[in-house]
Amino acid sequence: MTDVYNDFMEEADFDTILSPDIEFTGTLHFEKPFLIRGKVSGEINSTGLLVIDENAVVNANIHALRVLIRGIVKGDVTAIEKVEVTITGKLTGNVISPEIFMETGCFFNGRCTMVGKNAV
Repeated sequence: MTDVYNDFMEEADFDTILSPDIEFTGTLHFEKPFLIRGKVSGEINSTGLLVIDENAVVNANIHALRVLIRGIVKGDVTAIEKVEVTITGKLTGNVISPEIFMETGCFFNGRCTMVGKNAV
């Protein structure tokens, strides 16, 4: 996996893709790269990469290895390695991660807490 996910990630890089016509409510657990294009409500727990695509809507607290937000997220986000919010991303919630990147033009309403890699 490359560190610059939003420029180089392709569908083949993901083990699971939640398509735009799917609405899921509950708790998601996964280990491999996961792409959300639909709507998710509940909780997300992962030891892998999570990508929320441009038209996706997530109303959930997220705990993952890495999180890339291109769509809408309402909930707290905790990442073991990195959280990235792109220009199309909208995040309403608190962020805890060793590395946080917010592209100019994104929307963010919450608190950022940067911690050491072993603290998450």
